[in-house]
Amino acid sequence: MANEGVNHGRRRFLTATTAVVGAAGALAAAVPFIKTWLPSAKARSAGAPVTQDISKIETGQMVITEWRGQPVWIIRRSPDQIKQLPSLNSRLRDPDSKNEDQQPKYAQNGYRSIKEEWLVMIGVCTHLGCSPKFHGEIKPEPFDAEWKGGFFCPCHKSRFDMAGRVFDGVPAPTNLKVPDYHFVDDHTLVIGVKPEGAA
Repeated sequence: MANEGVNHGRRRFLTATTAVVGAAGALAAAVPFIKTWLPSAKARSAGAPVTQDISKIETGQMVITEWRGQPVWIIRRSPDQIKQLPSLNSRLRDPDSKNEDQQPKYAQNGYRSIKEEWLVMIGVCTHLGCSPKFHGEIKPEPFDAEWKGGFFCPCHKSRFDMAGRVFDGVPAPTNLKVPDYHFVDDHTLVIGVKPEGAA
């Protein structure tokens, strides 16, 4: 008989081994292909919220962090800097921050912030994307004899006050942008996430 020399156990073993090796090979080939569909670590981190310890930021000081590839300024304003804000309204293009694209509703106030002393803004000029320089002191400056503190863009001479509101008659068309943010507690700020319950 022709089938007498066939080892069925060995045949089943070889068939099963070939199937397992083939499946492992297919999986090994599929994993890199499927991984190409996932965003890179850089892309994931680019949109991720940023947590910042603010406990060591002194009054009048600015700290810069990064979120979505842009500089974010965190400034602890002094009582004098806050007190000067209403006095500048007549010199500003949008003193009441009516352009809702420039700040969340919960920061649409005279301070453009959740807490008066803390200013959180994207540090990019709304003219051509330069990064303005922080001039926090209330003293005459070469670009403004009545300077009350704020930001000056040396590229095209745009000026912003200590709430990031743009002065009238400069190239920048709108106020500096305020990102979504919230305070976890008195020492921790999260950029990229609205406060709980905020629209």
